[in-house]
Amino acid sequence: MLFKRSPRMFWSVVALVLTGMLAFGLYLQHVVGLEPCPMCIVQRYVMLVVILWSTIVIAFPTLLIHRLSLVLTLISSAFGAFVAARQSWLQWFLPEVQSCGRDFYGMIESLPLQRAIPMIFRGGGDCTKVDWTLLGGSIANWSFVMFSFLIISVGLQLFFIFKKSAP
Repeated sequence: MLFKRSPRMFWSVVALVLTGMLAFGLYLQHVVGLEPCPMCIVQRYVMLVVILWSTIVIAFPTLLIHRLSLVLTLISSAFGAFVAARQSWLQWFLPEVQSCGRDFYGMIESLPLQRAIPMIFRGGGDCTKVDWTLLGGSIANWSFVMFSFLIISVGLQLFFIFKKSAP
C-alpha cells in the first residue's frame, strides 16, 4: 500500500480531495446560486479542520503528529458522516416541521447584530431540499460517502500502525 510508506502522500491526497470538494461547494453557492443549509456549513467546517490537520502533518511529518492527526481525523470524520447521514435522512424522509434555521434577511431584521452574525455563518438554506444531484446522490449523500471513505482509509492507516508497533 503506497500510503503506508508515505504518510505525506496520504495527507496530500486527503487535503487535495477535501479542498476540491470545498471549492465545488463554493462554486455551487456563489456561481450556481445554491444557498447552503446549516448542516452543509457544519460539514464544510469539518472538512476545513481535516485540511488543517493534513497541512500540519505535511509540514511536520513526525510519527506522533501523524498518529494524532489520524485519531483526530477519525473523530471529526465520524462527526461529519453523522451530520451528512442526518441530512440525507431528512432529505429522504421529510419532517413535518422544518427546523434547519432562519433566512438571512429575517435574522438581520429581527435579531441584534451580535446574535445575527453567528447565525449567518450557520447557513440559511433548507436542509431537506435537494438542489443538486450527481448519479442520483445529493450533496449530503456524496459528503457522507466522502466522510465514510475517509473513516475507512484512516482506520486502515491506524490498523497498520498499531499492527506494526505490536510486539
